[in-house]
Order: sequence, then C-alpha cells, then structure tokens
Amino acid sequence: MPLSENTTQTDTTSERIGCYRDEICDRLVERGAAPKYPIAFPSTLRSFSLGEVAEILGVSGSYLRQLSIDGLGPTPETGTAGRRSYTLRQINELRAHLASTRPKEALKFCPRRRDGEKLQIISVAVGSASTTTSFYLAQGLALQGFRVLAIDLDARGSLSKMFGYLPTGLPVHNASMSAVLRYGDDRVSMDSVTLPTNFDGLYFVPGTFELGEFEQESTRRFHSEGLRFPDASMRMVSAIEEVEDRYDVVVIHCGHGSFLTAGAYEAATGVLMTVRPEWPEISSMTLSLGHFQHFVSLIEQAGRPVAYDFIKFLVTRHNPRDLLQQEAVALLRDSLGNNLLTATVWESGAILQAWTKNRSLYELSAGEVGRSAYEQAKETLNSTNAEIMDLISEVWGRPPMYVSRASRTAGKASS
Repeated sequence: MPLSENTTQTDTTSERIGCYRDEICDRLVERGAAPKYPIAFPSTLRSFSLGEVAEILGVSGSYLRQLSIDGLGPTPETGTAGRRSYTLRQINELRAHLASTRPKEALKFCPRRRDGEKLQIISVAVGSASTTTSFYLAQGLALQGFRVLAIDLDARGSLSKMFGYLPTGLPVHNASMSAVLRYGDDRVSMDSVTLPTNFDGLYFVPGTFELGEFEQESTRRFHSEGLRFPDASMRMVSAIEEVEDRYDVVVIHCGHGSFLTAGAYEAATGVLMTVRPEWPEISSMTLSLGHFQHFVSLIEQAGRPVAYDFIKFLVTRHNPRDLLQQEAVALLRDSLGNNLLTATVWESGAILQAWTKNRSLYELSAGEVGRSAYEQAKETLNSTNAEIMDLISEVWGRPPMYVSRASRTAGKASS
C-alpha cells in the first residue's frame, strides 16, 4: 500500500517518520535489496606459541614439546626453526587428551561443568568499560576451556562490534534477543539467533536496534495492559534455559533498556559492576546501584526471591600511580570489602591499540602493540578473569586454582 494511504491526519510526527522508514525498508526487503544483519567482518584467530599454550594449560613447555615428539595429542603447526604452535581448537583437543591421561588433574585441564553444577550467568551492568569487560571475560573464559555464550543487550550493538559484527539501520528479524523475547506466537529459538566466533567454544547473540523496539512494546503493554514489570523479564530466564545444557557460563552485556536489564538481572546467578576510580564515576555507579536495587525489588515483590551467588565490583581503567585514584580505590575497598575484586584492570594503551585494530589482546601477539605494554595489560586482564573463574569454581564446590596460577604466571613475566 502506498505511503499516503498508510498515514492519516491524526498521525503524530514521530509516527509519520516511522511510516517513512517502514515503507522504504519493506520495499527493499521485497526487492531483495536489503542488507542482511549482521554485517560481518570475520577474522581468524591466530595460533598460539608453545610457550603460550603451556601458560594457558598450566604445564611446562618441555612437557608439551615431548608430547609432540611422541606423537601424542594434536599435531601442532611447525614454523621457522621448528617452533610449534597450536590453534585454540587444538588447545582444547590437548585439554581432552591431558584430562584422560592425567585424571587426577582433569578439572584443571577440562573445567567444563559436571552433572549437578548449575549454569553460571554473569550479568555485567552498564558502567565504565563494561563492554570491554564483557568481551575480555567471555574470551578469557573460552581460552581456559569453558563453553561460553555472550549476549549483547545493547541496541547499539557495542559488544557485537567488538566481535566483528556491525548493526544495520534496516529492520532485522530473528537476529537478536528481541526475536526470542518478543510478544506473540512468532518468537524464535535461541539457536536461530546464536552466532559462532573465532574462539572455539565461544558463541554470541548480537545486539540490534530492534532491542529498542522490544523496550517500547514492553513499556506500552506495561502502561496499557497492566503487564507486571517482572513478567517481561521472565522471558529472558526461559530463553537461556533453552540452551542451558550447551554452555558452562553465559556473559550478558546489559544495555540501557529497563525491561531487558531487568531480564538480565532476573536470569543472573552473579552480577558484575564496573567502576573507574574517579569521584564522578563512583557517583555514577551509585545511580546504577539504585537502578539495580529497583529492578531486584520488583522481582522480589512479584514473589520470586533473588539470591545471587555473588555481586562483585571491578575497578577498570585504573592508573595505579594517580594519587586521587589511589584514594578512590581505598574508599571502594573500605566500603565494599571482599565484594571488590582484588585485581584491577589498568588503563592501557595496549588495550586501546587492540580496540583500534578491531581485535582483543588475546587475538594479537606482543609485537603488534609492544611487548612490555602487552604483558602488563594482559596480566591485569588475566588476574581479573582468574578471580571470576575462582568464584565460579567455588559455586561448583571446586577448589580455587586460577588466582594462584595467574600469580605464578605474573611472577615469571616479571622475572
């Protein structure tokens, strides 16, 4: 139907603008001229040197070299001077081999959850460097052998961009959590919106602007149909339950939408809040805490008690030499105690350089950003991830192992 027949004199300006967009987009779809989402800039993950693999697995390089000589485990790539390297898929094959031949250390090599261990769902609240934190946490967990699903709830697709996918301005269907959560009978499965990444064992659900449309529809129903706020968030819980058996950890990157954020908090087993150690940023975090409290109180008022395995705070973009930041970190530690992670993520030119290359530090080699800056930045990221992995281990009733391993690795790097 032509646009003039779709609009009336009673339409508001915003409604007319929406009609313009919808009409043109529908015609493009009919002609097959609409670009499909996501627009991908795929990349392959580099291979890891024998030394890096030894560090990741927590074994010696000489042990791995002997395995290769004996023809055990996957066959590594051999470069100049006989230097061996492994893909991440081969590293995971090594994990399986070592777990079978050294059963007493099976959990060390294959940390995937066992029967009776519940899926860990970590919602990363909006805050300073929360997108970067979600990204490096998901990749870091995958490097350690966990099966990970990352979910982007940002309508701008900020996390999706870091994974190499760009949003499009055209309406898209069945490409984000909005397709899984939407109202009516045309919801789709989680499988249909889940995409692979260049990290073996890591998958993600993109964020698109249609998440904003879900928010608008939820708001309309909330005001006009008496929809209780937490009822919408239960959709998130049900959606993740669909794929519960396939993952060990789900990392949810929260956006700015109220209903989607409530869903992330409803589904979560743990919540991570980020803060930059500067007074305005700390004040901003208190506002986020107020929103967090509000969402949780609504869930509790609906008769669903909320009991997280952990609520932790992470200092990001930290300059440990800045005296004012030192004071801010001290205030946070005094206020939050053990709920503030011991490790902090330092402000790093290496992390910024990686971002400008549309890569993470885990995807780059030291020579691409400068060895000293690379090692220092990676150490702070690994230390943060190690604390979170030990929290997961504690929930699963396992002994801690990652912080101690990260400490030994840091000692080798500084020696």
